[in-house]
Amino acid sequence: MSGETDLKTLLKSMNPIRNDGEYVFCTLNDYSFIDQKDMIMSFSEAEGTTIIVRKELADRFRLKYDYTAAWITLKVHSSLDAVGLTAAFSKALADKGISCNLVAGFFHDHLFVPFNDGEKAMEILHTVTL
Repeated sequence: MSGETDLKTLLKSMNPIRNDGEYVFCTLNDYSFIDQKDMIMSFSEAEGTTIIVRKELADRFRLKYDYTAAWITLKVHSSLDAVGLTAAFSKALADKGISCNLVAGFFHDHLFVPFNDGEKAMEILHTVTL
């Protein structure tokens, strides 16, 4: 299953879902003390590894962060080759002053928006069309 590529279909069937909780981005050189199943994402960069975890976990381990996010999953199975989906929802959010950090999984796109803008972002995502 390679996912949907038609932009109209993608926008009609995004079906955004807000995941419960608060999420934070941390950067570490060693994260071996964190169980892999507790990480939403990890990505290695030259400066360190970025991880996304629940805020409670970061607080428990006293990890530094400066951004607390709401996590929204687009339930449509979008293709990694799809063109325009990211541009459409990021423009709609940007037009309302909401930043958006995207993580593309194989099956779904995951948006991290400022926690206090989570509900507003959901309202906006439900209205995105061409």
